[in-house]
This record gives sequence, structure tokens and C-alpha cells, in this order.
Amino acid sequence: MKVAVVILNWNTVDYLRNYLPGLISSVKGHDAAVIVADNGSTDGSVEMLEKEFPEVERIVFDHNLGFTGGYNKALGMVDAEYFVLANSDIEFSEGWLGPMLETMEKYPRTGACAPKLHSMSDREMFEYAGAAGGLIDRFGFPFCLGRMLGTVEKDGGQYDHDNAILWVSGACMMVRSSVFREMGGLDERFFAHMEEIDLCWRMQTAGYEVRTAYKSVVWHVGGGTLPAKSPWKLKLNYRNNLLMLQNNLPSTEALLMTKEKDVGKMSGEEIGKICREACRKAGRKIFVRMLIDGLAATAYLLKLDWASFRAVLNAHREFRKLGIAPDPGKVAARLKAHPHALIGGLYRGSILWQALRHGKKAISRTDNTDQYFWN
Repeated sequence: MKVAVVILNWNTVDYLRNYLPGLISSVKGHDAAVIVADNGSTDGSVEMLEKEFPEVERIVFDHNLGFTGGYNKALGMVDAEYFVLANSDIEFSEGWLGPMLETMEKYPRTGACAPKLHSMSDREMFEYAGAAGGLIDRFGFPFCLGRMLGTVEKDGGQYDHDNAILWVSGACMMVRSSVFREMGGLDERFFAHMEEIDLCWRMQTAGYEVRTAYKSVVWHVGGGTLPAKSPWKLKLNYRNNLLMLQNNLPSTEALLMTKEKDVGKMSGEEIGKICREACRKAGRKIFVRMLIDGLAATAYLLKLDWASFRAVLNAHREFRKLGIAPDPGKVAARLKAHPHALIGGLYRGSILWQALRHGKKAISRTDNTDQYFWN
């Protein structure tokens, strides 16, 4: 088939019952199938699907493999040109799929794209998880066109053009299956949260592009699996942010250091020297980020928020356990294979500083982006 829309479900039977009918209707006329991969639910999701949606293909796992493991296993069992990873708490408009397919086929180097994400509770407002496409600041904090920290904008068409973005939300994203497999899928160390940012960033260091299909809109409830203030979710976000930086900063720094050079004419010794320095620079940036995390942990402690304080400490402990030190040789191999890769959506400033200086107006002040990384 051309498109497989795969929902990874874990105990969201009511969302499936509410939103599957619209999704099924919206893909009619396309060479597309809807598949639900159940991640060990115990709320009757599988039984409900068998009874009320017998036309929907089911993949059933006997335990929760996480977002990363569940999707990797499920998509390994699906044969389609394009995969759509979709949350169960998404409402799909009738015309959402066409613009995404048009984007992927118009730009064959696009590895992933996504619709604009609107809020279910206020349908003209962007939704926190992805808005109009994601960026990242110089300290590794992700944010979106249309959302910075906790502030979101109304969608007035202000981002309805090609923008340099780094990532799109895993709440609803289309990926080219060949690129997904080339990247080795999602990094299963993440389990859940920020794995899609990592995947999109890895795609870009390998020479692919990530885009917003801005003619497509879907609506997202958000927080359907884990509440926003969950200490476990907080730990995953802190930990996975560091894993993501470790995965991608070395190659990105190497690309920046060689952007004015002809890598093909450089000696192996020259490339090796650059890549070793890129790994050192990445390490210094990650160290700074960990110091910022430490300040956040101190703030939680002063507020007597013990759960959040422990979440940050556990995140750093697990990062040290799960992290893989950058290999300059692998960085050099990727640089030689993709010397002209461009990394979009990299903000040279700090979103925390912008928020402190400008409050809610900060969201309109993040136009200092580049095709390349920060200096």
C-alpha cells in the first residue's frame, strides 16, 4: 500500500472510539490503511476494536514496549511507502492526508513531514506538542513555530510557507518508510518523549529534509497518556533531551565547521581532526546544558517539589548509564557521506532568556534562525 496510518495505543479506548471513525472516513479514496498497534492495553481496547471496528487491522503486543519499541516493532511488520505515526487523541480533517502526500512527493529528499497541530479545546489555537513545526535553541531546548515554553499562538496563517524547521511532532507525522529504516527507526533508549525530535535531527544530518505540510491541519487533545506534571514524564524529558544532544550535536558541529570547505578534497587526517574537535564541542555544550538542568533541580528543591527534584537527578543518572560517547570515526564517516547536509530550525538564541525578557511576546522574537547550527 502507499500509506499506512499506524496508531500506537496504550489504554486509550475512549479516544479510539471517538476518533477512529473520522480517520477511517478521511483516508477513503487514498491507497491507505488504518492500523492500530496495541501496546499491552488492559482497558478493553483490543476487544472494543474487534467488536466495533473489525475493518481496522490490529497488531497486538502482550506488554508495553514504549513509544519507541512499539512503533519500531509495529512498523517492521507493515509494508507501505509512507508511514503515518498518529496518536489516538487526534481528530483528522477530511483533507489532511493529501497535502502531506503532496509534500513528500514534491520534495523527494523529505524524510518526514507533519500537518499543523491545533488544540482540540480551542480549535484556532496551535497545540503545544507540535504547532507549526519544531525548532531548538542554543542550549538544546525544543520549541515550535507557534509555541514557546507554555505560550501558544492563534493560527492566522503566519507560518503558511516553507520554514526551516528541525522536527515535527510524533503526535501526527508522516515518514518515508525507506528513510525510517535507513535511520534504524526510533532510538529505543528513549522509550517515550523526544524520540521524534531525535529521529528528525538524525534524518537531517544524513542529508534529508523535514517539513511542515501547512495546508494540512489536525486537532490534538494532548496529554492523553501521561499528565503534563507526571514526574516520570519530566524525567524522560530531561534524560532524553541529553541523549538527543549526544546523538546529534557531534555531526551537526562537524557540518558547521566544514560548511565553507570542500570535504571531498580534505585528507583523512584533516577530517579526523575536525570531527574530534566537533565531539569535544558537543561535550562542552552538553555539560552546560546539564548545569542548567542543575539550576532547574535547585529551583524545584527550593519550592519543596521533591518529586520533580528527584526526576532531574534520576534523569542525569540514567543519562550517564544509557549515554554512548560520541565516536569521531562515525562522525567522520557521516560527514564524508553527507558533506552538504543542512540542519534547519536551529535558533541561535535562548528561549529561556527571551521568555524572561519579553514574557508572552517572546514567541514573536525567534526569527534568528539559520540553515546551520549556532556559533
